[in-house]
Amino acid sequence: MPARRLGRRRRLTGIAAIRLPASKPAPAMSISALDLFKIGIGPSSSHTVGPMRAAGAFVQALAQGGQLVATRRVQARLYGSLAATGIGHGTDRAVVAGLMGLQPDQVDPDAMAQAVDAVQLDARLPLAGTQTLPFDWARDMRLMPVSLPWHPNAMRLSAHGEHGLLHENTYYSVGGGFIVDEAQAAAGQTGVAAQPVELPYTRGEQLLALCRQHRLRVADLVLRNERAWRPDADTRAQLLAIWQVMKGCVARGLRCEGVLPGGLDVVRRAPAMFRRLNARDSRPNLITQTFAAMDWVNLYALAVNEENAAGGRVVTAPTNGAAGIIPAVLHYFMDFQRGAGDDDVVDFLLAATAIGVLIKTNASISGAEVGCQGEVGSACAMAAAGLAQVLGGTPEQVENAAEIGLEHNLGLTCDPVGGLVQVPCIERNAMAAVKAINAAQLALSGDGTHKISLDAAILTLRDTGRDMQEKYKETSRGGLAVAYTEC
Repeated sequence: MPARRLGRRRRLTGIAAIRLPASKPAPAMSISALDLFKIGIGPSSSHTVGPMRAAGAFVQALAQGGQLVATRRVQARLYGSLAATGIGHGTDRAVVAGLMGLQPDQVDPDAMAQAVDAVQLDARLPLAGTQTLPFDWARDMRLMPVSLPWHPNAMRLSAHGEHGLLHENTYYSVGGGFIVDEAQAAAGQTGVAAQPVELPYTRGEQLLALCRQHRLRVADLVLRNERAWRPDADTRAQLLAIWQVMKGCVARGLRCEGVLPGGLDVVRRAPAMFRRLNARDSRPNLITQTFAAMDWVNLYALAVNEENAAGGRVVTAPTNGAAGIIPAVLHYFMDFQRGAGDDDVVDFLLAATAIGVLIKTNASISGAEVGCQGEVGSACAMAAAGLAQVLGGTPEQVENAAEIGLEHNLGLTCDPVGGLVQVPCIERNAMAAVKAINAAQLALSGDGTHKISLDAAILTLRDTGRDMQEKYKETSRGGLAVAYTEC
């Protein structure tokens, strides 16, 4: 795809007067757009997708080590946040699915649910889908009320033979479906293999400097870096495929009625809201005209996150808990911008990738590590950047939009009621989607100059997460989770 000229003809100005204080240098690495946007299943990228991938990696290690046939029993231990909210997030079921050899980007969610139910009912586990072992859910799937050192989302898997332990490994689900094992965590790895790219950057000010130097939009720069993994045509095709999955998730969310699983009796609202919007008076007054776009943005976000809460097919964007924000904002642009097409979808997702790379590299996208500011805050910033890009924003305006989106989610806690990704998670996505649109609008109303840089906001995200009490980081032991119980 040929590079476009920079959007609006605005003076290329410097960004924030406040600079990121000196700190430990970020690793020289890059993350692909297709690492951030992964097809998976709900309700959580860190508690469902990651553990499922970890269990699959464990089974693969058994096979590669020639120990699969000798295995007579497997055990799983969930620690930290995986133990605290693992049942509500489906972690135990995801681990079992992974041990069966199922993969989150390929499995049919309904078929997976039936297969896992059979394991729980029959106490028999088809390990890797090839040999059946006894599996006592109460004995072999344990929730441990302690945390392991490297990350709050930890799990330990062990395989036993006739004469004792055959293989054991500890895995950490570090957010967005990324996983590392014990050795990788000790080596400081983040779940992404280092990949040399044409135009590397680890800070927002580096990204802007490269855009100025090469006269590139943010989306163009990211596309050039994606060539380290695949040709441009393949990147474009796969991003458009991601968009199709996002749209499919919205469509299912608009169709499916009923009550979400888990015991809170949360009723899906998207289908009824969809019918009301379609039946609304065709002669809108000024108020309904003003509300119209917001109503559709809210609808799309609710549809995605209700589908996620039901365990359906979703795209991590960059996590499942925040999966509705980017699709909602992108839908908004595609619905309301005349002439919008595939080029805009690709540009939106590429610009969003640039911001996601910076946040994951320098802070975290894991709610268990830094609270919901790392999930919803990251997605809001990414969506704001993507929207500013397709509306013709300069690199400075794109960076400004991301900073506004992130700044106004700082301090957001992760306090899911009942350990379920439902309350307040579903509505929180709708709120952040609208906030992302406003962030882009504010950024585009200026020339990109602002006081707090994106780098400074990301550093603040990291430090705020470190200072945040554990009960506010995906444990359901504080905040709204406790307030609901007290009611």
